[in-house]
Amino acid sequence: MARWQRHSACDTRRHTRPARLTSARGQALLETALTLPLLLLVSISIFEFGRAYQTWQVLTNAAREGARVAVLPNADLPGVTARVRQYLQDGQLADYASAGVTADFNKTLNLGATTGSGTLVTVTYPFQFMVLQPVANLVVRGSALGGSPLTLTATAEMRNEIQ
Repeated sequence: MARWQRHSACDTRRHTRPARLTSARGQALLETALTLPLLLLVSISIFEFGRAYQTWQVLTNAAREGARVAVLPNADLPGVTARVRQYLQDGQLADYASAGVTADFNKTLNLGATTGSGTLVTVTYPFQFMVLQPVANLVVRGSALGGSPLTLTATAEMRNEIQ
C-alpha cells in the first residue's frame, strides 16, 4: 500500500466517527423538536374534547331537569331557568349564569296515532377551550383553533301534565 493511501485512510477514520455521532444527536433532537408539538396537540385535543363532551352531558341533563319543572301545572320560564342554572352550578360549570334557557310550553307532540301538548326546553352554553389555543399556536403560528367559544346546545321534550 502506498504511503499516501495509508495516511488518507487514517484521516478518514479519525474524522468520520465523531461526525457521525454528532449528526445522530442532532437528528434525534430535530425529530423530537418536530414531533413534540404534534404529540402535545393530539394529547391536549383528546383532553379538551373530553371536557366538551362532559359539558354537553351536563347540559343535556340540565335541559331534562328544566323540562321536568316545565311540564308541571302553572310552570313559568323563571322557574325553569332557575332549575336549569342550579343543575349547571351543581355540575360544576364555571360560567353557569351565561347559559341561555328557552322553553316552548305549547309544543305539539306526536303520540302514536294522536297528538298531545308538551314542552320543549333548550339550553345553550358558551364552551371555552382552556389549553387548546396555546398548543395549536405551537404547531401553527397565529392559529385560531380553540380561540373562540363553542356554543353547545341541548334540548329536552316532555309531555305536559294535566290537572
